[in-house]
Amino acid sequence: MPHITLEYSANLQERVDIQELCEHLREEAATIVAFPMPGIRVRALKADYYSIADGASKHGFIDISVRLRAGRPQEVKTDAAQRLFDAAKAFLEPVLATSSLALSLEMRDIDPDLSPKTGTIRDHLGEA
Repeated sequence: MPHITLEYSANLQERVDIQELCEHLREEAATIVAFPMPGIRVRALKADYYSIADGASKHGFIDISVRLRAGRPQEVKTDAAQRLFDAAKAFLEPVLATSSLALSLEMRDIDPDLSPKTGTIRDHLGEA
């Protein structure tokens, strides 16, 4: 873990390179000691249907959700949330400076008893 999900308004496709934003957040997450690299997942989901503020089509949003396996101290989570938010904000600064965009991030714990996991990614790291 973590699993980082970006939900974004479809009108941002022309203003933001969403794949690059995903990569930017993955790179930042990989620098956080409490986030084991093999567990990092970043994905983006486009909202084709949305209505923001006064309904004007110029408004856009990116909502970042970070899900973590429970057990990390609060100060570690607070630091990680701020670092990821700052990374997203820095990446999006040109868009924030020139257009209507709401950016938000929420981090929450996952109960390990209610979230079984398996996978082989660690077995294949470093392979071509």
